[in-house]
Amino acid sequence: MGPALLFCPADRPERFTKASDRSDAVILDLEDAVRAEAKATAREAVLASDLDPTRVIVRVNAAGTEDFRHDLAMLARSPFRTVMVAKSEDPAGFAAFDDDFSLIALCETARGVQAADRIAAHPQVVAMMWGAEDLVASLGGTSSRRDDGAYRDIARYARARVLLEAGARGVAAIDAVHIDLEDEDGLEREARDAAASGFRATACIHPRQVEVVRRAYRPATESVDWARRVLEAARSERGVFRFEGRMIDEPVLRHARSVIDRAD
Repeated sequence: MGPALLFCPADRPERFTKASDRSDAVILDLEDAVRAEAKATAREAVLASDLDPTRVIVRVNAAGTEDFRHDLAMLARSPFRTVMVAKSEDPAGFAAFDDDFSLIALCETARGVQAADRIAAHPQVVAMMWGAEDLVASLGGTSSRRDDGAYRDIARYARARVLLEAGARGVAAIDAVHIDLEDEDGLEREARDAAASGFRATACIHPRQVEVVRRAYRPATESVDWARRVLEAARSERGVFRFEGRMIDEPVLRHARSVIDRAD
């Protein structure tokens, strides 16, 4: 799965193919993007879709809700087996899924972020994502960002915690959406930081954000060339060694391998 994941409202089936074609994977959203009265229609649209299941994620409603139960019943009849669980707060709720489902846990409330370690440890969780706006709302706040556009400390903490717990369990971490569609420079800065920090992907809410994210995750040619050179040099070295003016040890070599992985 590539770095740019694109949300698409599940009640807009006319957008499904375009969203899939323009992104690395499409997230068919049965939760916040769909009004309550349209959720049944949205489920039927997902069920009728002929998208490639390997490039589809279905975001379901929060565990324990009536809509969640209806979502599960629909998924059982569908070919889609990668599911994003909205407002994940307790891994016990994942017991509702059969073993053939792969789960992306969306930690977007105070309880969800607090339980990120236990959520990441669940055997069916393959990725973790965090959400800024729902998190701040769960705390009674009004904005996840300061006037200069930077995240408030609580959002930065949640972002770091989800990334850390995902990494500790060897699962992928997905960065939150950038809701200011006009701020492409801000999106690119955040996506570059996400890639450098260890996130595997960034979620998008508009097709025009996809290429910005891809560009941000794509390592510079100079970085790739250096990574290849240092890894080649490491084949004939033991332990710590000097290369092009830098001291190289195993953590630096792991960074280089990550650059090559992203480039490939």
